Amino acid sequence: MAGTNSERQLLAEGPAIILVEPQMGENIGMVARAMANFGLAELRLVNPRDGWPNERAQATASKADHIIEATKVYDTLEQAIADLNFVYATTARERDGYKPVRSPVAAAETLRARFVAGEATGILFGRERWGLTNEEVALADEIVTFPVNPAFASLNIAQAVLLMSYEWMKSGMEDLGAVPFQAVEQRPSTKEQLFGLFDQLEEALDARNYFHPAGKKPKMVDNLRAVLSRRAFTEQEISVLRGVISSLDRFSRKSPRGSGSHPRTPAARKETTSDDSNGE
Repeated sequence: MAGTNSERQLLAEGPAIILVEPQMGENIGMVARAMANFGLAELRLVNPRDGWPNERAQATASKADHIIEATKVYDTLEQAIADLNFVYATTARERDGYKPVRSPVAAAETLRARFVAGEATGILFGRERWGLTNEEVALADEIVTFPVNPAFASLNIAQAVLLMSYEWMKSGMEDLGAVPFQAVEQRPSTKEQLFGLFDQLEEALDARNYFHPAGKKPKMVDNLRAVLSRRAFTEQEISVLRGVISSLDRFSRKSPRGSGSHPRTPAARKETTSDDSNGE
């Protein structure tokens, strides 16, 4: 979804995202994009396979330049987390040991609380092919794992970062039902406006001999009105529908709007009723 707006506030806070020996620049770029989507800004790389900076990462970051340009590179994981107070390790596999295992929701709430308290935190993500080693997980304080299909638990690294970044954003929202924008408020139509729509549509259909045979017209009109009055139209919707009917009533397929032909007059409309009923 397109939604980048340089005029609005750029969120840039929260835990550091640490990628251990990432292999592909494209994945790093997509990680940066996921982080930017949900307000994270600090990306750390441990011994990236293709070095740094990486043109492919820049290209796939989709303008998350503030993250790419500030990315820090470390030789070892120990160096990458040395200044942090609390670290999560992400994994889809059950591990031996005594690390507490949290859901993404619980982990995000813990990270938010520690962030508010002024602590430096981070989240570890492993290699694309086989994740983190047991030794690397052991350097973290707790484990976070995702509720995924047990028979297909492998996540792309950018997807994993996206999920954690999303939960981080949610953990700072006062109202989880809040949305960034609302539908344009419209006034509901009056019954008079609805009746006007009925009259216009029925007249246009009558001119084309829609109500045939004549004996069925009352029932057909009832059915038509039932369809149009099933829900409350707004004023704008009534206006749109009446504009459509007006266009169909004034122009034919042979003489469409903008063709230079004159709109059909009531007299001309009567003359072409037979043609219109078959062609429109």
